[in-house]
Amino acid sequence: MSVRGDIPPGWDENPTARPKRLAIAAVAFAGLCVAGYLTLYQLGVLGGVWEPFFPGGSREVLTLFEPFPDAALGTLAYGAEILLSLTGGDDKWRTMPWTAVLFGGVIFSGALVSVALMIIQPVVAGAWCTLCLVSAGISLVICGWGADEPLAALQHVLRARSSGVSIWCVLLGRGGVN
Repeated sequence: MSVRGDIPPGWDENPTARPKRLAIAAVAFAGLCVAGYLTLYQLGVLGGVWEPFFPGGSREVLTLFEPFPDAALGTLAYGAEILLSLTGGDDKWRTMPWTAVLFGGVIFSGALVSVALMIIQPVVAGAWCTLCLVSAGISLVICGWGADEPLAALQHVLRARSSGVSIWCVLLGRGGVN
C-alpha cells in the first residue's frame, strides 16, 4: 500500500506511523521506570526515594493511599502504553482500530489521573513529590502526543458505521472504508 494509503482521509500525516509510536513507547518506558521505582518504595523494597526539591514531601505523598501502592497503577498504565504503541502496523488506525481506541483510553485516563494527583499533592498531602510530578508530566506529554491515534481510529469507525458496517467488524479490522 502506498504511503498516502496509510494516512487517514482529511489528515496530513499518519498518526500511527511507526517512528512516532516508537518515540511514544520510549517516553512511556521512562514513565515505567519512574513509576516502577516509586512502586518499589511503596512496597517496602526501597527505604526511600530520591527527592531533590521537596525534602520529606515524597514520603507524605507516597504514603497517602497506604497500604495500596498506587504507583503500581502507573506502572501498569505505562506498560500498557508501551504494548499498545508497539502493536500493529503503520495503518493500525484502519486495520486494528481497537488497539488505537484502547490506547486512547489508557492515555486519557493517565492524563486525568495525573492532573488529579497534581491537585491532591498540595491539597490533601500538603506536600510535593518530584518523581510523582515527573511521572504526571510524562503522562501528559504522552496524552498530548498520542491523542491523534485514537481520534483517527474513531473517525474511521464512524465513517464505516455511517456506511452501514458493524462497529464490531470495523473495530476488529474486518471492514470499513478508507
